[in-house]
Amino acid sequence: MTGFLWVIQFFLAVHTLMGALWKFSNSEQDIPALEVIPHSVWLGLSLVEIACTVALILPLLKFMKKQETNWASIAALLIAAEMIIYSVLHIHSGDPNNGPMIYWLVVAGICIFLATARFKYARSL
Repeated sequence: MTGFLWVIQFFLAVHTLMGALWKFSNSEQDIPALEVIPHSVWLGLSLVEIACTVALILPLLKFMKKQETNWASIAALLIAAEMIIYSVLHIHSGDPNNGPMIYWLVVAGICIFLATARFKYARSL
């Protein structure tokens, strides 16, 4: 099971880093549901995503000590919260295209699964 979690964690880190870099090169105005987010907050979210990426990768470099595993779980929960906030903003925007919201909810579900599994694994150490 831990090998599977490592794979999910690695791909989530890559996904999050790509999202952070995308935020630097694209505006929140490109997504109708996210137009309400101020540009400074948009850029701040990219910095949070970079920090989450580091927290997800750190256990890979430290061979999974308990403390770093908790950081990865917290990072996954932060990413899940961000995706859920995006989904709520999408619902309030009235945009009929539900594609982005479904994507955000799937990512949030993966993050919650990873965080829960990592917290349980950290307790068993």
